[in-house]
Amino acid sequence: MAGCIEMRAVADAWNDVWIAIPAYNEAGTIGALAQAALALCPRVIVVDDGSTDATRRELQGLPLTLLAHASNQGKAACLRLAFAQACQAGAACVVTLDGDGQHDPADAPALLHAWRRNPDRLVIGSRLHDKAQFPPARYRANRFACFWISWAAGHPIADSQSGFRVYPAAALAIACGPTVRGDRFTFESEILIESADHGILSLAVAIPGRYPAAARASHFRPVVDIAKIVLMVGARLLRKGLYPAGLWRSLRRAPVLSPLDLSSGSNAGSPS
Repeated sequence: MAGCIEMRAVADAWNDVWIAIPAYNEAGTIGALAQAALALCPRVIVVDDGSTDATRRELQGLPLTLLAHASNQGKAACLRLAFAQACQAGAACVVTLDGDGQHDPADAPALLHAWRRNPDRLVIGSRLHDKAQFPPARYRANRFACFWISWAAGHPIADSQSGFRVYPAAALAIACGPTVRGDRFTFESEILIESADHGILSLAVAIPGRYPAAARASHFRPVVDIAKIVLMVGARLLRKGLYPAGLWRSLRRAPVLSPLDLSSGSNAGSPS
């Protein structure tokens, strides 16, 4: 009896939740990733971004929603498409995972649990505490981006470049709206800033850094893509008069929950 109640509680936690996975040439990882996501939640969207490998074949027969671009359009276009589909279906939130295997679906319940306790937050799976697992150039680029994005968002963000997130419905509406115009990798950064402008702050949950051997090389270019992010952030800061109050608030320590915090019932501290 107790086991049935526990299983029902786990299932209930995923009510009205969707999982979205952008995928571009992810044949080596997407099949196992999609199956692990489906084991958690029956509402999984994979967006094939014009893959030229066997990505789509790896998904054949799986009970998921497969959307596709005829040609590669970038991660932003994939997320917008998935978000629109989930919003149309009445999603309370969307959990996003990268298709290259860097994010373990087994960590998703912790992020979702944090969001259930803090439904006004956008929850991020933060890896920067796990520095030993990061390629040095990627770690430095991420830290640099965190500084600028936190400044523009007006609060400290633990891992602004992590694509493992829980987006509440209000943030999904913002992401699909006219005020977020970012493309490719600037999109996820701009959502953090625009959401904060609407009172939706971020909250981080510590997750391990993972770089699976079967994963393809990252599409993220540390120099070029960080430069584009900084230009986007700079334009927003200029519109805000350089936002000195945001800079001051962003220099505080970003709140990061551990699995122990979640199991003990701790709530997020306010970063405002």
